[in-house]
Amino acid sequence: MADHITSKLNPDTHLILDQSLIRLPFELLRKNFKAAHFNVEKESTSVKATLKETTQASLNNASPDEIIKNVDLMLARMRGLKRKLNACAEEEARLHQQLQSRVRHLGELYGMQSLDDVKYEEWSRTRLDRLLVDYLLRYGYKDSAQALSKEKGIRDLVDVETFVQMSRIRESLRNARVTEALSWCSENKKELRRLESNFEFMLRFQQYIELVRTQNQTKLLESIAHAKKYLLPFKDSYPKEVQQACGLLAFPPGTRAAAYGELYSQSRWTTLANLFMQTHNRLLALPSVPLLHVALSAGLSALKTPSCHSLHISSISPTSASSITTSVCPICSTELNDLARNVPYAHHTKSHVESDLVLLPNGCVYGRHRLEEYSRKAGLSPDKFKDLRDGKVFPANEVKKVYIS
Repeated sequence: MADHITSKLNPDTHLILDQSLIRLPFELLRKNFKAAHFNVEKESTSVKATLKETTQASLNNASPDEIIKNVDLMLARMRGLKRKLNACAEEEARLHQQLQSRVRHLGELYGMQSLDDVKYEEWSRTRLDRLLVDYLLRYGYKDSAQALSKEKGIRDLVDVETFVQMSRIRESLRNARVTEALSWCSENKKELRRLESNFEFMLRFQQYIELVRTQNQTKLLESIAHAKKYLLPFKDSYPKEVQQACGLLAFPPGTRAAAYGELYSQSRWTTLANLFMQTHNRLLALPSVPLLHVALSAGLSALKTPSCHSLHISSISPTSASSITTSVCPICSTELNDLARNVPYAHHTKSHVESDLVLLPNGCVYGRHRLEEYSRKAGLSPDKFKDLRDGKVFPANEVKKVYIS
Protein backbone atom coordinates (compact mmCIF):
# COMPACT_ATOMS: atom_id res chain seq x y z
CA MET A 1 0.00 0.00 0.00
CA ALA A 2 2.79 2.42 0.97
CA ASP A 3 4.67 1.74 -2.28
CA HIS A 4 1.49 2.31 -4.26
CA ILE A 5 0.87 5.69 -2.62
CA THR A 6 4.49 6.76 -3.13
CA SER A 7 4.51 5.89 -6.84
CA LYS A 8 1.09 7.37 -7.58
CA LEU A 9 1.33 10.29 -10.03
CA ASN A 10 -0.36 13.58 -9.15
CA PRO A 11 -0.45 15.77 -12.29
CA ASP A 12 -1.42 18.91 -10.37
CA THR A 13 1.87 18.95 -8.46
CA HIS A 14 3.81 18.73 -11.73
CA LEU A 15 1.93 21.66 -13.22
CA ILE A 16 3.12 23.99 -10.44
CA LEU A 17 6.53 24.15 -12.11
CA ASP A 18 5.09 24.44 -15.62
CA GLN A 19 2.77 27.43 -15.22
CA SER A 20 4.94 29.65 -17.42
CA LEU A 21 4.73 27.04 -20.19
CA ILE A 22 1.14 28.12 -20.84
CA ARG A 23 1.20 31.62 -19.43
CA LEU A 24 3.95 33.02 -21.66
CA PRO A 25 2.20 32.28 -25.00
CA PHE A 26 -0.98 33.75 -23.49
CA GLU A 27 0.87 36.97 -22.58
CA LEU A 28 2.41 37.11 -26.06
CA LEU A 29 -1.01 36.61 -27.66
CA ARG A 30 -2.39 39.47 -25.59
CA LYS A 31 0.54 41.67 -26.62
CA ASN A 32 0.10 40.70 -30.28
CA PHE A 33 -3.62 41.55 -30.18
CA LYS A 34 -2.89 44.96 -28.63
CA ALA A 35 -0.35 45.68 -31.37
CA ALA A 36 -2.87 44.80 -34.08
CA HIS A 37 -5.58 46.88 -32.40
CA PHE A 38 -3.21 49.86 -32.11
CA ASN A 39 -2.28 49.69 -35.79
CA VAL A 40 -5.94 49.49 -36.86
CA GLU A 41 -6.90 52.46 -34.69
CA LYS A 42 -3.92 54.54 -35.82
CA GLU A 43 -4.31 53.91 -39.55
CA SER A 44 -8.11 54.15 -39.56
CA THR A 45 -7.96 57.52 -37.80
CA SER A 46 -5.45 58.78 -40.35
CA VAL A 47 -7.46 57.48 -43.31
CA LYS A 48 -10.69 58.99 -41.98
CA ALA A 49 -8.98 62.38 -41.61
CA THR A 50 -7.54 62.18 -45.14
CA LEU A 51 -10.92 61.07 -46.53
CA LYS A 52 -12.66 64.00 -44.86
CA GLU A 53 -10.03 66.35 -46.23
CA THR A 54 -10.41 64.88 -49.73
CA THR A 55 -14.20 65.17 -49.62
CA GLN A 56 -13.97 68.79 -48.54
CA ALA A 57 -11.43 69.50 -51.28
CA SER A 58 -13.65 67.94 -53.96
CA LEU A 59 -16.60 70.09 -52.84
CA ASN A 60 -14.36 73.14 -53.16
CA ASN A 61 -13.49 72.20 -56.73
CA ALA A 62 -9.90 71.18 -55.93
CA SER A 63 -7.64 69.96 -58.72
CA PRO A 64 -7.99 66.27 -59.71
CA ASP A 65 -4.26 65.73 -59.10
CA GLU A 66 -4.62 66.74 -55.45
CA ILE A 67 -7.60 64.42 -54.97
CA ILE A 68 -5.82 61.51 -56.65
CA LYS A 69 -2.78 62.15 -54.49
CA ASN A 70 -4.91 61.87 -51.34
CA VAL A 71 -6.55 58.67 -52.60
CA ASP A 72 -3.13 57.16 -53.33
CA LEU A 73 -2.02 58.13 -49.83
CA MET A 74 -5.03 56.34 -48.31
CA LEU A 75 -4.40 53.26 -50.42
CA ALA A 76 -0.73 53.20 -49.36
CA ARG A 77 -1.74 53.40 -45.71
CA MET A 78 -4.22 50.54 -46.12
CA ARG A 79 -1.60 48.40 -47.85
CA GLY A 80 0.81 49.12 -45.00
CA LEU A 81 -1.89 48.19 -42.48
CA LYS A 82 -2.55 44.96 -44.36
CA ARG A 83 1.13 43.98 -44.15
CA LYS A 84 1.20 44.69 -40.41
CA LEU A 85 -1.99 42.71 -39.82
CA ASN A 86 -0.64 39.79 -41.89
CA ALA A 87 2.45 39.75 -39.66
CA CYS A 88 0.23 39.80 -36.55
CA ALA A 89 -1.88 36.96 -37.99
CA GLU A 90 1.22 34.85 -38.64
CA GLU A 91 2.47 35.50 -35.10
CA GLU A 92 -0.95 34.58 -33.69
CA ALA A 93 -1.01 31.32 -35.66
CA ARG A 94 2.47 30.45 -34.39
CA LEU A 95 1.48 31.13 -30.79
CA HIS A 96 -1.71 29.09 -31.15
CA GLN A 97 0.34 26.18 -32.47
CA GLN A 98 2.67 26.53 -29.48
CA LEU A 99 -0.26 26.51 -27.07
CA GLN A 100 -1.78 23.41 -28.65
CA SER A 101 1.54 21.55 -28.45
CA ARG A 102 2.04 22.57 -24.82
CA VAL A 103 -1.48 21.69 -23.74
CA ARG A 104 -1.08 18.33 -25.46
CA HIS A 105 2.28 17.80 -23.72
CA LEU A 106 0.87 18.59 -20.27
CA GLY A 107 -2.31 16.62 -20.99
CA GLU A 108 -0.23 13.45 -21.37
CA LEU A 109 0.27 13.47 -17.58
CA TYR A 110 -3.41 12.75 -17.01
CA GLY A 111 -3.13 9.52 -18.95
CA MET A 112 -0.48 8.15 -16.58
CA GLN A 113 -1.30 6.54 -13.26
CA SER A 114 2.14 5.82 -11.80
CA LEU A 115 5.63 7.29 -11.66
CA ASP A 116 6.86 3.86 -12.77
CA ASP A 117 5.01 4.17 -16.08
CA VAL A 118 7.30 3.95 -19.13
CA LYS A 119 5.43 6.90 -20.66
CA TYR A 120 6.23 9.02 -17.61
CA GLU A 121 9.94 8.36 -18.03
CA GLU A 122 9.75 9.59 -21.61
CA TRP A 123 7.70 12.62 -20.54
CA SER A 124 10.22 13.44 -17.81
CA ARG A 125 13.10 13.36 -20.30
CA THR A 126 11.24 15.83 -22.50
CA ARG A 127 10.66 18.04 -19.48
CA LEU A 128 14.36 17.91 -18.57
CA ASP A 129 15.24 18.94 -22.13
CA ARG A 130 12.85 21.90 -21.77
CA LEU A 131 14.47 22.96 -18.51
CA LEU A 132 17.95 22.73 -20.05
CA VAL A 133 16.92 24.88 -23.02
CA ASP A 134 15.37 27.43 -20.64
CA TYR A 135 18.62 27.52 -18.63
CA LEU A 136 20.78 27.96 -21.75
CA LEU A 137 18.57 30.76 -23.09
CA ARG A 138 18.60 32.69 -19.82
CA TYR A 139 22.39 32.66 -19.68
CA GLY A 140 22.88 33.69 -23.31
CA TYR A 141 23.82 30.33 -24.90
CA LYS A 142 21.23 30.77 -27.64
CA ASP A 143 23.03 28.72 -30.30
CA SER A 144 23.31 25.72 -27.98
CA ALA A 145 19.68 26.17 -26.92
CA GLN A 146 18.47 26.27 -30.53
CA ALA A 147 20.53 23.21 -31.45
CA LEU A 148 19.22 21.24 -28.46
CA SER A 149 15.58 22.19 -29.08
CA LYS A 150 15.90 21.24 -32.76
CA GLU A 151 17.60 17.92 -32.01
CA LYS A 152 14.96 16.95 -29.41
CA GLY A 153 12.04 18.22 -31.52
CA ILE A 154 10.69 20.54 -28.82
CA ARG A 155 10.68 23.90 -30.63
CA ASP A 156 7.01 24.45 -29.74
CA LEU A 157 7.66 23.68 -26.08
CA VAL A 158 10.38 26.31 -25.54
CA ASP A 159 10.50 30.08 -26.05
CA VAL A 160 13.63 30.57 -28.12
CA GLU A 161 12.47 33.71 -29.95
CA THR A 162 11.46 35.51 -26.75
CA PHE A 163 14.75 34.87 -24.98
CA VAL A 164 16.85 35.60 -28.08
CA GLN A 165 15.25 39.05 -28.26
CA MET A 166 15.86 39.54 -24.53
CA SER A 167 19.48 38.45 -24.92
CA ARG A 168 20.03 40.89 -27.80
CA ILE A 169 18.77 43.86 -25.76
CA ARG A 170 20.71 42.74 -22.69
CA GLU A 171 23.95 42.54 -24.68
CA SER A 172 23.33 45.97 -26.22
CA LEU A 173 23.06 47.44 -22.71
CA ARG A 174 26.27 45.73 -21.64
CA ASN A 175 27.89 47.32 -24.70
CA ALA A 176 26.71 50.79 -23.56
CA ARG A 177 23.83 51.18 -26.05
CA VAL A 178 20.29 52.13 -25.05
CA THR A 179 18.57 52.40 -28.45
CA GLU A 180 17.21 48.84 -28.49
CA ALA A 181 16.10 49.03 -24.86
CA LEU A 182 14.28 52.35 -25.40
CA SER A 183 12.52 50.89 -28.43
CA TRP A 184 11.40 47.95 -26.25
CA CYS A 185 10.12 50.41 -23.62
CA SER A 186 8.14 52.25 -26.29
CA GLU A 187 6.49 49.01 -27.42
CA ASN A 188 5.53 48.11 -23.85
CA LYS A 189 4.86 51.59 -22.46
CA LYS A 190 1.39 50.88 -21.05
CA GLU A 191 2.45 47.62 -19.41
CA LEU A 192 5.54 49.22 -17.85
CA ARG A 193 3.40 52.03 -16.48
CA ARG A 194 1.02 49.48 -14.98
CA LEU A 195 3.96 47.71 -13.30
CA GLU A 196 5.27 51.09 -12.05
CA SER A 197 8.66 50.18 -13.51
CA ASN A 198 11.56 52.62 -13.32
CA PHE A 199 13.47 50.97 -16.15
CA GLU A 200 12.83 53.64 -18.81
CA PHE A 201 13.70 56.41 -16.34
CA MET A 202 16.99 54.71 -15.52
CA LEU A 203 17.78 54.46 -19.23
CA ARG A 204 17.15 58.18 -19.66
CA PHE A 205 19.25 58.87 -16.57
CA GLN A 206 22.14 56.89 -18.08
CA GLN A 207 21.79 58.83 -21.33
CA TYR A 208 22.14 62.02 -19.32
CA ILE A 209 25.25 60.69 -17.55
CA GLU A 210 26.89 59.83 -20.87
CA LEU A 211 26.22 63.34 -22.20
CA VAL A 212 27.77 64.92 -19.09
CA ARG A 213 30.73 62.50 -19.26
CA THR A 214 31.92 64.07 -22.53
CA GLN A 215 32.44 67.50 -20.84
CA ASN A 216 31.83 69.00 -24.28
CA GLN A 217 30.07 72.38 -24.15
CA THR A 218 27.51 71.41 -26.80
CA LYS A 219 26.83 68.06 -25.13
CA LEU A 220 26.45 69.73 -21.73
CA LEU A 221 23.79 72.05 -23.12
CA GLU A 222 22.14 69.02 -24.70
CA SER A 223 22.23 67.20 -21.34
CA ILE A 224 20.37 70.09 -19.67
CA ALA A 225 17.63 69.92 -22.32
CA HIS A 226 17.55 66.13 -21.92
CA ALA A 227 17.13 66.44 -18.15
CA LYS A 228 14.30 68.95 -18.50
CA LYS A 229 12.44 66.67 -20.90
CA TYR A 230 12.99 63.21 -19.42
CA LEU A 231 14.13 63.58 -15.79
CA LEU A 232 12.57 66.64 -14.14
CA PRO A 233 8.96 65.45 -14.79
CA PHE A 234 9.76 62.53 -12.42
CA LYS A 235 11.23 64.61 -9.58
CA ASP A 236 8.44 63.46 -7.23
CA SER A 237 8.77 59.78 -8.13
CA TYR A 238 12.59 59.63 -8.10
CA PRO A 239 13.80 62.62 -6.03
CA LYS A 240 17.23 61.19 -5.23
CA GLU A 241 18.14 60.44 -8.85
CA VAL A 242 16.87 63.81 -10.10
CA GLN A 243 18.85 65.60 -7.39
CA GLN A 244 22.00 63.69 -8.37
CA ALA A 245 21.40 64.54 -12.01
CA CYS A 246 21.25 68.24 -11.19
CA GLY A 247 24.43 68.09 -9.14
CA LEU A 248 26.35 65.98 -11.64
CA LEU A 249 27.07 69.02 -13.83
CA ALA A 250 29.40 70.32 -11.12
CA PHE A 251 31.35 67.04 -10.82
CA PRO A 252 33.36 65.94 -13.87
CA PRO A 253 34.58 62.35 -14.37
CA GLY A 254 37.30 61.40 -11.90
CA THR A 255 35.73 63.36 -9.04
CA ARG A 256 36.53 62.22 -5.51
CA ALA A 257 32.92 62.70 -4.40
CA ALA A 258 31.80 59.09 -3.98
CA ALA A 259 28.09 59.79 -4.59
CA TYR A 260 28.84 61.27 -8.02
CA GLY A 261 31.88 59.21 -8.87
CA GLU A 262 29.73 56.05 -8.78
CA LEU A 263 27.47 57.52 -11.47
CA TYR A 264 30.38 57.50 -13.93
CA SER A 265 31.18 53.84 -13.21
CA GLN A 266 30.95 51.47 -16.19
CA SER A 267 29.35 48.87 -13.89
CA ARG A 268 26.09 50.82 -14.21
CA TRP A 269 25.63 49.25 -17.65
CA THR A 270 25.67 45.78 -16.10
CA THR A 271 23.17 46.99 -13.50
CA LEU A 272 20.92 48.26 -16.29
CA ALA A 273 21.18 44.93 -18.11
CA ASN A 274 20.14 43.09 -14.94
CA LEU A 275 17.28 45.54 -14.37
CA PHE A 276 16.09 44.90 -17.91
CA MET A 277 16.03 41.14 -17.32
CA GLN A 278 14.01 41.60 -14.11
CA THR A 279 11.56 43.94 -15.86
CA HIS A 280 11.25 41.64 -18.87
CA ASN A 281 10.51 38.63 -16.66
CA ARG A 282 7.91 40.55 -14.64
CA LEU A 283 6.23 41.80 -17.79
CA LEU A 284 5.85 38.31 -19.25
CA ALA A 285 5.14 36.59 -15.90
CA LEU A 286 8.36 34.54 -16.14
CA PRO A 287 10.16 33.13 -13.07
CA SER A 288 13.09 35.26 -11.96
CA VAL A 289 15.41 32.22 -11.90
CA PRO A 290 15.83 29.33 -14.36
CA LEU A 291 13.22 26.59 -13.93
CA LEU A 292 16.09 24.11 -13.71
CA HIS A 293 17.20 25.80 -10.47
CA VAL A 294 13.65 25.63 -9.12
CA ALA A 295 13.41 21.91 -9.85
CA LEU A 296 16.86 21.22 -8.40
CA SER A 297 16.09 23.25 -5.28
CA ALA A 298 13.01 21.14 -4.60
CA GLY A 299 15.05 17.95 -4.85
CA LEU A 300 17.94 19.35 -2.84
CA SER A 301 15.61 20.40 -0.04
CA ALA A 302 14.51 16.78 0.32
CA LEU A 303 18.14 15.75 0.92
CA LYS A 304 19.63 18.69 2.82
CA THR A 305 20.69 18.27 6.44
CA PRO A 306 22.47 20.76 8.76
CA SER A 307 25.76 18.92 8.33
CA CYS A 308 25.81 19.70 4.59
CA HIS A 309 26.93 23.29 5.29
CA SER A 310 28.55 22.72 8.65
CA LEU A 311 31.66 24.67 9.57
CA HIS A 312 33.10 21.51 11.07
CA ILE A 313 34.76 18.84 8.96
CA SER A 314 32.67 15.71 8.89
CA SER A 315 34.04 12.86 10.99
CA ILE A 316 33.71 10.57 7.98
CA SER A 317 35.98 12.75 5.85
CA PRO A 318 39.28 10.90 5.53
CA THR A 319 41.56 13.85 4.80
CA SER A 320 40.33 17.42 4.76
CA ALA A 321 37.44 19.72 3.96
CA SER A 322 38.14 19.34 0.25
CA SER A 323 36.96 15.75 0.48
CA ILE A 324 33.47 17.08 1.18
CA THR A 325 33.24 18.37 -2.39
CA THR A 326 33.91 14.88 -3.75
CA SER A 327 31.32 13.25 -1.51
CA VAL A 328 28.52 11.23 -3.03
CA CYS A 329 26.08 13.64 -1.33
CA PRO A 330 24.59 15.99 -4.01
CA ILE A 331 24.30 18.80 -1.46
CA CYS A 332 28.03 18.66 -0.72
CA SER A 333 29.07 18.50 -4.38
CA THR A 334 30.96 21.43 -5.88
CA GLU A 335 28.30 21.99 -8.54
CA LEU A 336 25.25 22.15 -6.24
CA ASN A 337 26.61 23.29 -2.90
CA ASP A 338 25.96 27.01 -3.45
CA LEU A 339 22.51 26.40 -4.92
CA ALA A 340 21.53 24.28 -1.92
CA ARG A 341 22.79 26.80 0.63
CA ASN A 342 19.53 28.79 0.83
CA VAL A 343 16.98 25.98 0.48
CA PRO A 344 15.23 24.71 3.63
CA TYR A 345 16.30 21.54 5.40
CA ALA A 346 14.56 18.24 4.73
CA HIS A 347 11.48 17.62 6.88
CA HIS A 348 11.73 14.40 8.89
CA THR A 349 8.80 13.20 10.99
CA LYS A 350 10.89 10.63 12.86
CA SER A 351 14.09 11.41 14.75
CA HIS A 352 17.14 9.17 14.43
CA VAL A 353 19.42 11.09 16.81
CA GLU A 354 20.65 9.72 20.12
CA SER A 355 18.27 10.08 23.07
CA ASP A 356 20.88 11.37 25.56
CA LEU A 357 22.18 14.40 23.66
CA VAL A 358 24.42 16.92 25.42
CA LEU A 359 25.92 20.25 24.28
CA LEU A 360 29.65 20.92 24.67
CA PRO A 361 30.89 24.50 25.25
CA ASN A 362 32.19 24.66 21.66
CA GLY A 363 28.66 24.15 20.26
CA CYS A 364 28.99 20.49 19.23
CA VAL A 365 26.27 18.02 20.21
CA TYR A 366 26.83 14.30 20.94
CA GLY A 367 25.22 11.47 22.87
CA ARG A 368 26.40 11.43 26.49
CA HIS A 369 27.04 7.69 26.47
CA ARG A 370 29.18 8.02 23.34
CA LEU A 371 31.18 10.86 24.88
CA GLU A 372 31.79 8.89 28.06
CA GLU A 373 32.95 5.86 26.10
CA TYR A 374 35.27 7.97 23.92
CA SER A 375 36.72 9.81 26.91
CA ARG A 376 37.27 6.53 28.78
CA LYS A 377 39.21 5.08 25.82
CA ALA A 378 41.24 8.31 25.70
CA GLY A 379 42.30 7.73 29.33
CA LEU A 380 40.46 10.74 30.80
CA SER A 381 38.92 10.93 34.25
CA PRO A 382 35.11 10.56 34.56
CA ASP A 383 34.71 14.33 35.08
CA LYS A 384 36.22 15.14 31.66
CA PHE A 385 34.75 14.93 28.15
CA LYS A 386 36.73 14.98 24.90
CA ASP A 387 35.31 16.31 21.63
CA LEU A 388 35.15 13.60 18.96
CA ARG A 389 36.16 16.02 16.18
CA ASP A 390 38.79 18.47 17.39
CA GLY A 391 39.96 16.61 20.51
CA LYS A 392 39.36 19.49 22.93
CA VAL A 393 38.74 18.50 26.56
CA PHE A 394 35.96 20.06 28.66
CA PRO A 395 34.88 19.66 32.31
CA ALA A 396 31.76 17.54 32.74
CA ASN A 397 30.00 20.29 34.72
CA GLU A 398 30.10 22.60 31.63
CA VAL A 399 28.12 20.13 29.51
CA LYS A 400 24.40 20.93 29.05
CA LYS A 401 21.51 18.57 28.39
CA VAL A 402 19.79 18.98 25.00
CA TYR A 403 16.10 18.28 24.41
CA ILE A 404 14.58 17.66 20.99
CA SER A 405 11.50 19.82 20.39
